[in-house]
Amino acid sequence: MESYQIGKKIKELRKEAGFTQKQMAKMLNKSETGYASWEQCLAEPSVNDLRTLCRIFGISADDLLGLEDETERKNLP
Repeated sequence: MESYQIGKKIKELRKEAGFTQKQMAKMLNKSETGYASWEQCLAEPSVNDLRTLCRIFGISADDLLGLEDETERKNLP
């Protein structure tokens, strides 16, 4: 089983929302290179950045971090 990579999820959500990497970097007050490193799975966003990403995409932290899928697989409440 492939491990969950938040960068892939961020990239997927960004594309679905119709944003460019440059637009995302500006919304997050990050450099384009810094933001791109998340999508390339070279770095991970901070907790504060995760909060901002959740607001931008209108999703829960569980969904962004892939925790809902893990819970379903393990049949946890």
